[in-house]
Amino acid sequence: MLTLPNILTLSRILAVPVLVFLLWKPSWFDYAITFILYCLVGITDYFDGYLARAQKTVSRLGVFLDPIADKIMVAAVIIMLVSTRNSSGEPIIHSFHIIPAGVILLREIIVSGLREFLAGLQVSVPVSQLAKWKTTFQLVSLGALILAGAVPQWPWVHQVGIGTLWAAAALTLVTGWDYLRVGLKHMD
Repeated sequence: MLTLPNILTLSRILAVPVLVFLLWKPSWFDYAITFILYCLVGITDYFDGYLARAQKTVSRLGVFLDPIADKIMVAAVIIMLVSTRNSSGEPIIHSFHIIPAGVILLREIIVSGLREFLAGLQVSVPVSQLAKWKTTFQLVSLGALILAGAVPQWPWVHQVGIGTLWAAAALTLVTGWDYLRVGLKHMD
């Protein structure tokens, strides 16, 4: 159970409270440190799956924890970027840009519940390639938005983060519908 891929996945979960703590403070330095930690955590998301497949150590624990680690991190970072203020006094995600953040959070909750329901029926829903792109857009978006707090003198970084947040939300709707369609076939 304590293979390197599983340890990497667990490290992502354990990093979330640190990310939240660092995002609580609005200084550029805290955002810079958070961005570095966020990048390290994002890299482990790639390597845990890669190593598990390469070493043929894919485990049930890893299959269970990997999507949970992603969802916990994405949800925590979105909530912090909406609720805390940067050095200029406004949230990193604000005004109507809260819509894609909400779409992403709702989809994650719905798909998690749907997966749990389908698991009870012993129906497996594999992760699609489009869902992997969705996750990539989410990670890039949130990373850019964290970095924007560190470099407020470069407004284009924030714009890239917001643009990819909307793209991630669009992919979130598409992949969420795909999962829901599969789930509806198994409901009475």
